Amino acid sequence: MSRSHLAVCGVLVLALGGCQSLREEMLAANYPPTFVDGFEAGCSSGRSAAGPLGRYAKDVACYLSDPLYHQGWDDGFSQCESSQQDDTRWESADQKRRDRQWRHHVDQAMARALTR
Repeated sequence: MSRSHLAVCGVLVLALGGCQSLREEMLAANYPPTFVDGFEAGCSSGRSAAGPLGRYAKDVACYLSDPLYHQGWDDGFSQCESSQQDDTRWESADQKRRDRQWRHHVDQAMARALTR
């Protein structure tokens, strides 16, 4: 993982614990505004891409001409897509656990009804 990835991960952790927005946190940490713009668009796109109806937000002209926007978009996309996929996997596993518990409850109730 590159230094920029580690730094952005650190910023994300800070942003989750504070009152400032991620954008404010990144700007306060001296990230260039164009990097932050790219990161926000990439993050939104990454979360969306991990879902059923992916939608991208990218200023293509800026992505192609501004290396900071380009790097920010790529970092935001990969980090937020991965995070969204992790959330989706956790939710799916939790739903399966609840389904098994419900099925067990139904089976137990049926067994009690049949033994009476």
